[in-house]
Amino acid sequence: MVAEEKRRFAKTALTVAALGVVFGDIGTSPIYTIQTVFNPADPHPVPVSPENVYGIASLIFWSVTLIVTIAYVGLILRADNEGEGGIMALLTLVGKKTAAGRPRTKMVLVSLGIFGASLFFGDSMITPAISVLSAVEGLRVAAPPLAAFVIPITIVIIIILFSFQRFGTAAVARLFGPVMVVWFVAIGALGIGGIARDPEILLALSPTYAIAFAVSNPSVAFFALAAVVLAITGAEALFADLGHFGRLPIARAWLILVFPTCILSYFGQAALVLDDPAAIDGPFFLLIPGPLQFPMVILATAATVIASQAVITGAFSVARQAVQLGYLPRLRIEHTSARTIGQIYVPLINWILLIAVIVLVLSFRESSALAYAFGMAVTGTILITTTLYLYYARKAWRAPLWLVVVGGGALLLVEAFFFAANLTKITHGAWLPLAIAVVAFLILTTWYRGREIVTAEREEEEGSLDTFLESLHDHIMPVVRAPGTAVYLNRGSATTPLAMQATVRHLGSLSQNVIILSIETAQTPTVPDSERVSPDSLRHTDDGIILVRARFGFMERPDVPATLALLDPEGLEIPVDLDNASYFLSTIDLHRGNAPGFARWRKVLFIATSRGAADAAQYFNLPPDRTILMGSRIEI
Repeated sequence: MVAEEKRRFAKTALTVAALGVVFGDIGTSPIYTIQTVFNPADPHPVPVSPENVYGIASLIFWSVTLIVTIAYVGLILRADNEGEGGIMALLTLVGKKTAAGRPRTKMVLVSLGIFGASLFFGDSMITPAISVLSAVEGLRVAAPPLAAFVIPITIVIIIILFSFQRFGTAAVARLFGPVMVVWFVAIGALGIGGIARDPEILLALSPTYAIAFAVSNPSVAFFALAAVVLAITGAEALFADLGHFGRLPIARAWLILVFPTCILSYFGQAALVLDDPAAIDGPFFLLIPGPLQFPMVILATAATVIASQAVITGAFSVARQAVQLGYLPRLRIEHTSARTIGQIYVPLINWILLIAVIVLVLSFRESSALAYAFGMAVTGTILITTTLYLYYARKAWRAPLWLVVVGGGALLLVEAFFFAANLTKITHGAWLPLAIAVVAFLILTTWYRGREIVTAEREEEEGSLDTFLESLHDHIMPVVRAPGTAVYLNRGSATTPLAMQATVRHLGSLSQNVIILSIETAQTPTVPDSERVSPDSLRHTDDGIILVRARFGFMERPDVPATLALLDPEGLEIPVDLDNASYFLSTIDLHRGNAPGFARWRKVLFIATSRGAADAAQYFNLPPDRTILMGSRIEI
């Protein structure tokens, strides 16, 4: 009985924690969605009329139901890579299922996935700006004398938010989870109060109203989609943050609390607009009774800070996966939880996002102006994620072709309409996420291609490990063997570590016992300790040199000393002293050269990107006092 109570409490606690990290973005969309749809300053405004209000309410309900509830919560969250989600994890799954004989298909799918991840980085910049700004703008209703301080207050809040990231997701979830419970209960209650003004608004739950709106006003309905999409912003964050909490807590939180209360808020605002069309200036805050407006602005601000948290943690997860899959250089990644490997902090990404968010707030100054940019990032990412998911469902789960074509095609058609509607906002701000995505895409693909070129040149310079060991054995290269154990880190097992070559050729010495540690990244998020490390035989092991293979998942930070500690010293072919071993790292000094197949500007971008790489010794958790770096110059 006690054990059952503990399990029930743990389940509830995890669900509340998920509310504090995952649902802030989509849960604060009611603040600005209805207002943006009917905004008279919109380049394609929707006139306020009973028919249009009913149509928009119905359109919001069915958009959220189809894309978030059915597509993401019901389907896409199941496509996890050993518990990890996000578009990079999905891309890895798709890559595994793409036939080796279809390189063109794989190239197209990989390019789509990388561009989707790039769009998500754009979303991570826009979400904090629009979310926090929209909440603080509530001061114009609750406390008009403070209206002039909206921008400064927004920037201060954003700085505090990003400064808090180093404490980790767990700390954030404990603080934000209960706040979000209050938030959702509050917006649901206010929504019920609004519905009481005109209960007939509930008729809009029928899809006939959305269909009638689209049929009677096709052009108006099409342009309205660019604002309606704001109701589903945050759907991708559900997937990106999957590794933090798991599918079931996310699904429970959505179905039990988030979905119903958000819909109540939307319908309450729609009923208010029916009762008083002038309320369109701020239906969310005007739905609040006067004495509660200022406290609600404070709560809304807290909720929008949490909204930003969802995409920030998602950006950290996507960045780490990109590092491990070879699309970004090694970044400094801090694990903020001893229990959950998915809870991380990436300082470089954090500060880049902070600077970008502040620039956006100062540039756009109004949440309604940012709304035009917001939808493009969201719809593009959702469309690409669904495409990859359908391909994976067909290849991995053998989903019937007719179901993929009919069901998946219908879903893609809906998402394509949303995307097309946002294309009409290109000149009004939608260019921004596309520009961010193009820059991110170029960085990711340039690093991947540049890394391939550098690896090829490095392997040529390293030469064959067998040949090198043969020359040592036959005393072609005279070497003094010093007492002790040396560990040379290597990217593979076929070539000689550059640091090992330098030690022999320039210093004429080598430790008595040598471990060549071949580090490999698996196409899975994690690797169990039982499969982590394995010694491998080399020719002339009697020379005191062995090869050890270490495998890490693409969501893990390699910890070399802890990995070597998993070895059984008695099972090795040479005596090693790991407690006092010296670690040798090979470093590369990159310079622009005449390497073919790589444009001049991409070489400059590749070298510039490499400057952001984390210290290798720190990345592999090597002891500073026993680590030696030996460099080599490579031109690309």
